[in-house]
Amino acid sequence: MSPLARTAPVPAETAPEIIRNFCIIAHIDHGKSTLADRMLQATGVVQPRDMKAQYLDRMDIERERGITIKSQAVRMPWEVDGTPYALNMIDTPGHVDFTYEVSRSLAACEGALLLVDAAQGIEAQTLANLYLAMENDLTIIPVLNKIDLPAAQPEKYAAELANLIGGDPEDVLLVSGKTGVGVEALLDRIVAEIPAPVGVADAPARAMIFDSVYDSYRGVVTYVRVVDGALTPRQRIQMMSTRASHELLEIGVISPEPNATKGLGVGEVGYLITGVKDVRQSKVGDTVTDLAKPATESLGGYEDPKPMVFSGLYPLDGSDYPDLREALDKLKLNDAALVYEPETSAALGFGFRCGFLGLLHLEITRDRLEREFNLDLISTAPNVPYDVTLEDGKEVVVTNPSEFPTGGKVSEVREPMVSATILAPSDFVGAIMELCQGKRGQLGGMDYLSEDRVELRYRLPLAEIVFDFFDQLKSRTRGYASLDWKADGEEAADLVKVDILLQGEQVDAFSAITHRDKAYSYGVMMTGKLRELIPRQQFEVPIQAAIGSRIIARENIRAIRKDVLAKCYGGDITRKRKLLEKQKEGKKRMKMVGRVEVPQEAFIAALSSDDGGAAKDKAKK
Repeated sequence: MSPLARTAPVPAETAPEIIRNFCIIAHIDHGKSTLADRMLQATGVVQPRDMKAQYLDRMDIERERGITIKSQAVRMPWEVDGTPYALNMIDTPGHVDFTYEVSRSLAACEGALLLVDAAQGIEAQTLANLYLAMENDLTIIPVLNKIDLPAAQPEKYAAELANLIGGDPEDVLLVSGKTGVGVEALLDRIVAEIPAPVGVADAPARAMIFDSVYDSYRGVVTYVRVVDGALTPRQRIQMMSTRASHELLEIGVISPEPNATKGLGVGEVGYLITGVKDVRQSKVGDTVTDLAKPATESLGGYEDPKPMVFSGLYPLDGSDYPDLREALDKLKLNDAALVYEPETSAALGFGFRCGFLGLLHLEITRDRLEREFNLDLISTAPNVPYDVTLEDGKEVVVTNPSEFPTGGKVSEVREPMVSATILAPSDFVGAIMELCQGKRGQLGGMDYLSEDRVELRYRLPLAEIVFDFFDQLKSRTRGYASLDWKADGEEAADLVKVDILLQGEQVDAFSAITHRDKAYSYGVMMTGKLRELIPRQQFEVPIQAAIGSRIIARENIRAIRKDVLAKCYGGDITRKRKLLEKQKEGKKRMKMVGRVEVPQEAFIAALSSDDGGAAKDKAKK
């Protein structure tokens, strides 16, 4: 049957029996967005002339990087045996930094398509998302994508998938998001296997917010899944966690453009517009209810996303500070996970200390600020939050090395830990173990998924994996390993603050909190870097790295020497010696009163999370 014949419009009053809510979960680059494109075409909700690749990825950065950053929901009609069904699909991000969005999307569904690349097999994020789906008791449909690739091994990976979720390899659907092979069979399977949503139609309204975006003309657009009761236009609603109440100006479904309707009933997925201008009033995971007849219990599962990595964002030009504040305020409307507060650095001037879910989140936020708001920014090296207990029992949270207590008052320092899952070919087990042990990791277990693929579980300090861990893992495994991690409590560690001194004066901006075993290598690296970057003065400048009052590394910037003997064209050696002694005295006096001015580009190159040279070039522009 042709696709057009199977896409009869869904009735306005949608009964729960004909609704199917599902999401697509997969590792990055396994073809979620491409498969979603083919589904949109097969169900006829996007006309061929309007079609473009990665249709649901609306941001330029998503298209350029080929990754999904924001979840997108879309409603598609599909007919099976003469019955029209409404399929609500949520396309989720694949990267570990956006696991919070994935978990909320899973809570809004009854089923999930577990998508695996037929040329690459199961990867770490696939497993992490599968376990999340299992915790939510979702029906899982295993799908192998990209079967048209020359390197595809569908039989091998179908057996792996079946072994993982329990079932037969024949149950695994083979599709190609590129050519559209198997997509209609997949839609039929969704209707047949995923259960219809269950809820009480005459109970007080309860709907879960699984995403919210900011529209500059209409305010906050909130995406919800209705669990009980119904929501209608002009109804007064209340957010159960913040107790804020609003009037529903518009309600509808996304198909794939917003479509206003007369309301949303049990099991339906759609959007609400209340005219609110602050996305923080529509918190992801919160419950929406009727103000006049509120529900007594929320749907649960609401928690604020917790920042894991902190970095300072500073404008290269100090006069751009108000613009940066405004840009962060606007970006916060679209990204509820972004946390920031003003801070001042002696070196870089006014800026903001920002909290992110991970390094990719940091990179994308900075990218969006520079691109959408035309700013030139520098981000300082990422830090993680430490819990410091002082000797008098007082506890402080340190997100910036300059806040670290000094003078021997520290009783204990606890650092955040993560449990990491690494999937790789079994040939690389030794290299991975060596890397993880070098990063203070503790092996939690090891399982072979098949003869040539192994899963390693490690407990690692977060501070050790936010810099170059992933890059090193990829280079040691020739790009075959994949990594997933989640927060796993805290642990006490022997951490110290390394200060950098220029001519005996401490420069706060270069300080770092590091493990005692790594302090020496950090000190040597930083002093060496600064020796290259700081211009020579008229006097010799010592650069020192210190823990408290103990110096652990030192470099010298040699003085610029003036040739005072140039005019001395003859005569006794004592004349020359007298001139050299006079110069020596002058240098000594100058060293006592002279101050070392560190140029802005040296700060930028030394502090930036970019490679030093690129940052220095950028600063000079």
